[in-house]
Amino acid sequence: MPHAITFVIATLCILVICYRLYGVFFTRTVLGCNDKDETPSHSLQDGKDYVPTRKWVNFGQHFAAIAAAGPLVGPVLAAQFGYLPSILWLLIGAVVGGAVHDTVVLFASMKHQGKSLSEVAKAELGPIAGWCTGLAMLFIITITMAGLSMVVVHALERNPWGTFAVFMTIPIAICLGLFEKVFGATKYATYVGVAAVLACVFIGPSIQHSVFGQWLTFNATSVSLLLPIYAFFATALPVWLLLTPRGYLSSFMKIGVFGALIIGVVFINPEIRFPALTQFIHGGGPVLAGPVWPFISITIACGAISGFHAFIGSGITPKLVDKWSDVLPVGFGAMLAECVVGVMALIAATSLHPADYFAINSSPEAFKALGMSVVNLPQLSQEIGMDLYGRTGGAVTLAVGMSYIFTKISWFNHLAAYFFQFVVMFEAVFILTAVDSGTRVARYLIQDFGGDFYAPLKRLDWMPGAIGASLLACALWGYLLTSGDIGSVWALFGVSNQLMASVGLIIGATIILRISAKRRYALTCLIPLAYLYVTVNYAGYWMVTHVYLNPAAKGHNMFNAAISIVMLILGAVILVSAVIKWKELLARHPRSQRALHTASARA
Repeated sequence: MPHAITFVIATLCILVICYRLYGVFFTRTVLGCNDKDETPSHSLQDGKDYVPTRKWVNFGQHFAAIAAAGPLVGPVLAAQFGYLPSILWLLIGAVVGGAVHDTVVLFASMKHQGKSLSEVAKAELGPIAGWCTGLAMLFIITITMAGLSMVVVHALERNPWGTFAVFMTIPIAICLGLFEKVFGATKYATYVGVAAVLACVFIGPSIQHSVFGQWLTFNATSVSLLLPIYAFFATALPVWLLLTPRGYLSSFMKIGVFGALIIGVVFINPEIRFPALTQFIHGGGPVLAGPVWPFISITIACGAISGFHAFIGSGITPKLVDKWSDVLPVGFGAMLAECVVGVMALIAATSLHPADYFAINSSPEAFKALGMSVVNLPQLSQEIGMDLYGRTGGAVTLAVGMSYIFTKISWFNHLAAYFFQFVVMFEAVFILTAVDSGTRVARYLIQDFGGDFYAPLKRLDWMPGAIGASLLACALWGYLLTSGDIGSVWALFGVSNQLMASVGLIIGATIILRISAKRRYALTCLIPLAYLYVTVNYAGYWMVTHVYLNPAAKGHNMFNAAISIVMLILGAVILVSAVIKWKELLARHPRSQRALHTASARA
C-alpha cells in the first residue's frame, strides 16, 4: 500500500511547476495583465469597498473565503471510488479548470470595475444571459446552503458535546463583536475569544451526560429544522455583531485544523488503506449512487473547480487587488492551495480501512448489504466516546480519519475525543458562517428579482421586504435540506455548482476572444468548459432520471427534479448567447479587434 507522503510530494511538485509555468503564461500572455494599468481598487478607491490591499493579505482573505468546508468534504465522499480518480481529478481539475476559472473570473470582474458575475455577463453577453446568470446564482446559493448544512446534520445528531461547543460560538462571537464595537479591535479580545472557544471544547464532557446535555441531544430531523431557523434570525443581526467576529474566530480554527492535517500527513505518514479503484466505479455505491464519471467531477468541486468561487472572485476580492500582477497569486495561487487542502482531506479519508469508512459514511442497512466487517471503528468509537456508525455527510468521516492518523502517537489516545470534537466544531462553525452570509446573498437576489415586479422590494432597508425575502430563502434551502439524503442533495449542489463554473468559463472565453491578440488562447477556457459542460449536463440528466423522478429511489423528489431541469435550461440559454457573441467576435478582423481593445484600455 502507498503512503501519504508520496501523494503530498507529488502534489506539491506538480502544483508548483504548473503555477510557475502555466499560471505565469495565463496571466501575462493570455490575459495580458500589466501593472501599468490602474486597478479598480485605485481608480474607485473609497476606503470602504475599494481598498488597495497587499497581495498576500488579499491572498489570505480570498483563500479563507473559498476554502471553507467544500475541499474537506467533497474528497471524503468521493473516496468511495478509490484514491486514484479523486487525486487525478483534484490535480487536473485544479490546474486546467479551477485555477483558470478563478483567475479569469477575477480578471473579468476587475475589467468591469469589480462588478458581480451577473453584471459582467450582461455586459459581455447581453441582457438575457445576464438575467439568466442572476437567476442561476439564486438557485446555486440556495442549493449550496442545503448541501453544506447537510454535511453537519449527522455530525451534531445525538452529539450534545459538539452541539454545545458549536452553540457557544454564537454568544462568544456576539460578545467579541460588542466589545470591538465599543472599545475597538484589540489583540487581547481576540486572545479571550479564542481561549473561550477552546474552553467550550474541553468543557463538553462535563455536560455530555447532564440534564443540559439531554436538552442538547437532537435527532437528525431536529437539527435539519433548527439550521434554517437559526439562519433566519442570524441574518437579522448586523454583520459586525455575529457574522464578522465569528468568521474571524473561525479563521484561527481553520489554521489549527489545516496545520494539524498537514503535520499528521507529513510527519506521521499514514498508510493509504484504500485501493486505487473500488468496485463502485460503475455505480451503486452506498455513499454516491452514480458511476465515477460524471460523479467524481460534481462531488469534488472545491479543490478542483468550483462555481461558488465566482461569488468571491466577482465580489469582495476584485475590489482589493492592488496591482494586475497580483491576479496570479490571488486567483491562480489560492485555487492551487485549496487543491492541497483537498488532497490532505482525501488522505485522511483513505487512511481509514474501507470497511470503517463505509460503516461511518453509509446507513446501517446499506453497510450491512456490503458484507464488510469493521476493523478499527469499535476502538475509535470508544476513544472518541461516541457512536460513529451511520453518520453520513463527510464531516464525521474527516474528523475520524484525522483522529485515526494521530492515534499512531501513543499519548494522543487520551486527546482523541477532544480533537474529534474540535474538528467537528470547526466544520460546523464554518458552515454556519457560510449559511449566514449565503442566506443574506439569497435575500438580496430575491429582493432584486422581486423588485422588477414590485418596486419597494428593491429597497434593502424596507423591513417587510427583507423579512419576507429571508423567510423565502430559508424555507427554500430548509426544504431541500429535509427532502433527501447526502447523496441526492450533494449531487444537486454539485450540478448547480459546476454549472456556475461553466458560466464563469463561458464569460472567460468571451473576454479572451475580445481582448487577446491570439484567438487560440480562448482554448484555455474552452477546453475545460467543453468537459465541464458535458459532465454537468449528463450528471443532471442522470440524477433526474435515476433518482429524482424514480419513485423507488431514496432521493425521489419532484422539486429537486424541477430545479435541476430549470438550471440546465438556464445554462443552455447562457451558452447559446455566448456562441452568438463568439461568432460576432470571430468575424471581426484581428487588427481591428486589437485596436478596439487598445482604445478601451486607454479609456
